[in-house]
Amino acid sequence: MPQGILAITEQVDGSFKHISFEVLSAGKKIADSLGGSLSAAVMGADVEAMAGQASEYGAQRILVANEEGLKDGLSDACTEAAAQLVAACDPALVLIGATSLGRDIAARLSARLNAPLAMDCVDVRVDGDQIVATRPVYGGKALADVGLTGSPAIVALRPRAVEAVADQSAGEVETVAVDLTGTALNLVEKHLETGKIELTEADVVVTGGRGMGGDDFAVVEALASALDGAVGASRSAVDEGWRPVSDQVGQTGKVVAPNLYIACGVSGAIQHLAGMASSRVVVAINKDAEAPIFSKCDFGIVGDLFDVVPAITAEIEKLKG
Repeated sequence: MPQGILAITEQVDGSFKHISFEVLSAGKKIADSLGGSLSAAVMGADVEAMAGQASEYGAQRILVANEEGLKDGLSDACTEAAAQLVAACDPALVLIGATSLGRDIAARLSARLNAPLAMDCVDVRVDGDQIVATRPVYGGKALADVGLTGSPAIVALRPRAVEAVADQSAGEVETVAVDLTGTALNLVEKHLETGKIELTEADVVVTGGRGMGGDDFAVVEALASALDGAVGASRSAVDEGWRPVSDQVGQTGKVVAPNLYIACGVSGAIQHLAGMASSRVVVAINKDAEAPIFSKCDFGIVGDLFDVVPAITAEIEKLKG
């Protein structure tokens, strides 16, 4: 089987998303075990200057698709470019982040290349001559090992599932000409929320649930701000119209795995737990001592969140000086 690994990175406005460093680190580990090399794919417009940063996480060969048609990150253009970059290095394994764009590219690549795909994975390794990916099943209640037969195998890794570890390499940057004439999608309009930390990229997530009682999330926002974190919401809070769908954490929302997850007024329905079960430390604040969230947390506080959360925020601000 081929020995090389290709990590497909993702960037926004000339900066790599953190998931890019995670897939590079996972790729370097696999490449070392196979005795092969790690290549990084960097796609976008005017991305040559940033491409070399991939070498800081072990990329020995950096393939750059620098085209104006990739500027907006549209999935069909990125898939077209990714397929041509895969052909350029013939890898045994293609790693990509399980982001909104990454999942789209992974599925399209799998269909186009007739390649095996494991989505939403938390680990990947080599077992003999087979790539084995680990992914949550049954709403996160169990983990399944999935063997991928065929080349290249495609694995989409959950953000924050793998630690990004710096591993400096020479990192030869190589510009690859890609043909995007077959793409059909065009960007009509874009609306961006500025100054907001992306949920799946955040080290800290503070989530409000039905216990918020309304759309005033000021206490949650203040705590998230004090911790330099992002604000999330349970599905019930989103269904009530208190927060936008983009803030929803859960099986039908965004899957997060921050270092610290604070659930405020969240009961802990299984669908919500599936979206945050990989968090390293979970703190639950709820006035219902029987709430299911308490069976899944590392630290629990039984009390009114409107009393507890501001007190925590005040202590954090005091510690920060």
